Amino acid sequence: MPAIIFVVLLAYLPTWQGKGPEVHPLTKSWEVAIPNQQVPAGLTSLSARACGACHQQHYAEWQVSTHAQAWHDQQFQAEIKKETSPFMCINCHTPLQNQQEYKVTGLLDGDLYRPVKEKNPAFDPSLQQEGITCASCHVRDGAVIGTTGNKNAPHKTVKDPEFLSEKLCISCHNATAILTPELVCTFETGDEWQAGPFFGEKNCISCHMAEEFRENVPGAGKALSHQHYFAGSGIPKHDTLQTKGLNGLVFYPSSVAATLPAGEELRFSLKVKNELAGHRVPTGDPERYFLITLELKNPAGKVLASQTERIGEKWQWYPEAKKLADNNLYPGEERTYVFNYLPQATGILILNLTVTKHRLAPEFAEYNKLDDSYPLFITIYEKSWTVAVKSAS
Repeated sequence: MPAIIFVVLLAYLPTWQGKGPEVHPLTKSWEVAIPNQQVPAGLTSLSARACGACHQQHYAEWQVSTHAQAWHDQQFQAEIKKETSPFMCINCHTPLQNQQEYKVTGLLDGDLYRPVKEKNPAFDPSLQQEGITCASCHVRDGAVIGTTGNKNAPHKTVKDPEFLSEKLCISCHNATAILTPELVCTFETGDEWQAGPFFGEKNCISCHMAEEFRENVPGAGKALSHQHYFAGSGIPKHDTLQTKGLNGLVFYPSSVAATLPAGEELRFSLKVKNELAGHRVPTGDPERYFLITLELKNPAGKVLASQTERIGEKWQWYPEAKKLADNNLYPGEERTYVFNYLPQATGILILNLTVTKHRLAPEFAEYNKLDDSYPLFITIYEKSWTVAVKSAS
């Protein structure tokens, strides 16, 4: 009897094997981490701190950059802890395989939520904490990649400015994909720049890594260098940090008369122009937006009239991710907002204009349980005018 059962099982074995899951290869660039890198000869570590022992200014700048906070970022940590978060999100926030506990080699039946994993023997937990670290961009194949190929460096150095071009930036800052109906990755800065007026003239590095003539290493003499703040939105990732920001918008407020006859309307306009950015503003994370707020108050602080304008995308995330609106400013585009008010009495009026740049809306911060140490916005422009409304007699 046991022999008969054994024969029957063998008869069914090929059928069982045929029904097993099929491993699909990873085909998208953002699905794959940068392969494990060896420490270049002459160095003892891939860590940014080790680089900072010599490249002191670069290290100090990187420390206050959002790149350095890419792993610690509260919003990112909240997102990757969700069951709906797929594995590949960490590939931009910790790009080196050395920073990742597991190596993903494929997807079972092509399902993003069924990655084929294996333990990464080169995983460095301390390097993971550095987020987008020096080695993310500068270490490949046992060498430090630079733009000058300094032969006097104490480590192996390879000159490759093409590798360190905007192509490297766009590998993360231009990731667009519909992963599931509820999950969309939409970072289109690279596409926006390529379609804009600065393509072929300026690139990411031109604005976000400004040139500076300085010592790359103390005592080495001054040479052409690039700042490593990676200046972006300017909204810090923690309220104790100071970071560098850029703002592509330029504001042109109209004049406001110091006196106004009673019965005459107060008129004000603000022209906003994306004058400096080679991409749309805001760009990147679709949850970013600007608020332009006008408030008219009396000397006691009572708000008599107010008006708020919003620049940015609006998305529905649940139950299906889809863009509801988009009034981001294209490069060179300008928009004018008009504010009118008819005073009801004589006296002093104070007109306040405030422009704020926002990381995400308060309701989304609350949903993700982000604490008060996580700044949601910064003020980028303020101006006030005092108007005396006088009797016509």
